[in-house]
Amino acid sequence: MDIKDINHTEVVSEVTAIFLDYESALMDNDVEALNNFFWDSAATTRYGIADKQLGHAALVAYRKGVPAPNFTRTLHDVRITAFGPDMAVAMCEFKRSDTALHGFQTQTWVRLGSQWKIVSAHVSMIPMPS
Repeated sequence: MDIKDINHTEVVSEVTAIFLDYESALMDNDVEALNNFFWDSAATTRYGIADKQLGHAALVAYRKGVPAPNFTRTLHDVRITAFGPDMAVAMCEFKRSDTALHGFQTQTWVRLGSQWKIVSAHVSMIPMPS
């Protein structure tokens, strides 16, 4: 890949918009939308705060048991890095209203056909020094 193929404005804008749509679905507990953001494949991987899902079927089963959030979440330092026209990494830090822990989220997005899908995601929360 040539360096000129990194961070094309239109790709970064497109992935930023869908990343924010994902955040809205997460906070609304829109299970169908959340499942649809992920690639429907056994190769999909999601590591959560205290859970993991290997494959889309495991993710769908997990989401069925997740209650609607009883907290708010504020995103900070959202960074989208696009690698060519069909792959991007979305990263952010977040704060939840129900904990002092500091959150981190990374998603790898790939354009498959005409749709962007998350193929890999990782969420963690840790104590941060003051």
